[in-house]
Amino acid sequence: MSPPQNKDERALAVALAYAQGDAAPKVIAKGRGLIAEEIIRRAREHGIYVHQSPELVALLSQVDLDAHIPPQLYVAVAELLAWLYRVEQTGEPPPAV
Repeated sequence: MSPPQNKDERALAVALAYAQGDAAPKVIAKGRGLIAEEIIRRAREHGIYVHQSPELVALLSQVDLDAHIPPQLYVAVAELLAWLYRVEQTGEPPPAV
């Protein structure tokens, strides 16, 4: 992640959790600036892949904490989860972002 150019470009992060049997992934953490940086740091510290998609993060940041993602985002998040599943199954490391 590159340093922000101004206040409006501060880091924004959203963490999702999904367990088999859940209706949809849930937003379990979100924040901007220092909070976003801490979310990203903790994810990486625990070996969780960090995907960078400003458009998707902007949409997900509008979802309440502990709420399931809305149906309008199912396809985008499902594609990301399917890609991550393939990466985990093949042992191929995800690209650094």
